Amino acid sequence: MLKQLKYFQSVVRLGSFSAAAEENFISQSAISQQAQSLERELGFALLVRKNRSFSLTPAGEYFYRKSLLLTADCDRMCAEAAKIAKGEAANLKIGYLRTYAGGEFHRALAAFSARYPDVSVSIAYGSHGELCDMLSEDRVEITLNDQRRLFSDAYENLILAARPALIEVSAHSPIAQMEAVAPAELKNFPCILIAPPPEREAEQEFSRIVLGFPSEFLYAENLEEARLLVAGSRGFLPLEGGERQAAEPLARVPLVRNGAPLLRTYCAFWKKENVNPYVPEFARLLKEQFDT
Repeated sequence: MLKQLKYFQSVVRLGSFSAAAEENFISQSAISQQAQSLERELGFALLVRKNRSFSLTPAGEYFYRKSLLLTADCDRMCAEAAKIAKGEAANLKIGYLRTYAGGEFHRALAAFSARYPDVSVSIAYGSHGELCDMLSEDRVEITLNDQRRLFSDAYENLILAARPALIEVSAHSPIAQMEAVAPAELKNFPCILIAPPPEREAEQEFSRIVLGFPSEFLYAENLEEARLLVAGSRGFLPLEGGERQAAEPLARVPLVRNGAPLLRTYCAFWKKENVNPYVPEFARLLKEQFDT
C-alpha cells in the first residue's frame, strides 16, 4: 500500500495522472490502475473522475492530508532503521533543565549508557524557554523540563513527578532555621535566578507571578555561579528538584503556599513524529528514576 499511497500523492500534488506517471517513471494507465487498486483496498472512492480531469472526494481530501504525515513518518523510520542495520553510529540528543539539581537525570543517563553503550548521547543545557525552542527546532530530541503551559498535541508529554519546591540559602541565614517558608516571607531577600540575558525577563515574570517571589532579582549564568552567590549570603536560589538535605555551607528550605507544599511538575517532552527508538527508551528509564 505504501507505493500506492505515494502514487496517489503524486497524482493529487501534480493535479495530473500523466504528470504523476512521468514523475514516477511508469505509464499513465499503470498509475491510474494503482489509484483504483488503492480505492478498492480502502473500500471507498478517493477521486471523482471527469473525462481527463478529477477532483478529490471529501474522504479523499482527508485521506490525502493524513497520508502525507504517514509516509513522512515511514520514510524517517526507514532511514533510522537503515542506519542501525548498517552499524552506523546511533545517537540521542537530550535537553536538560540547567537549574535542575535532582539526581534522577544522571541515574537515568548512566542506566541508558550501560544498556546502549554504542549510542552517542549529546546533552544541551537550557532554561525552560531555551529548551522549548531547542525541541521545536529539532536541536534536541527529548527534554527534561518543568511544566508551565498546557500540553501540546504535537508532543508526547510524559509527567515524571510533582516535586516539592525548595529554596537554597546560606546555612548562616536565618531562613535556614525555618521548617518551611512562604514566598511572601522572602520579600527582603534577593531571589537568584539562573538565566541567560534573553531569558531573564520571562524567568523573572514566572518567578514573580506564578511562584510569588516579591523581592528583587539577581542573575547567574549557571548553577555553580548561583550557589556561590548563595554561599556569600547574596540571596536565595529557587531549586529545581533535589533532596531536602544540602551540603555545607548551604541549606534547603521547602516552599509553602497557604500552609501546603508548593509543588513543581517535571516532564519529559518529545515530538510525536520523532522515530528515534532511543527517545521513548530514555523517557522510560527517566520515569523509572523519578518513581524510585
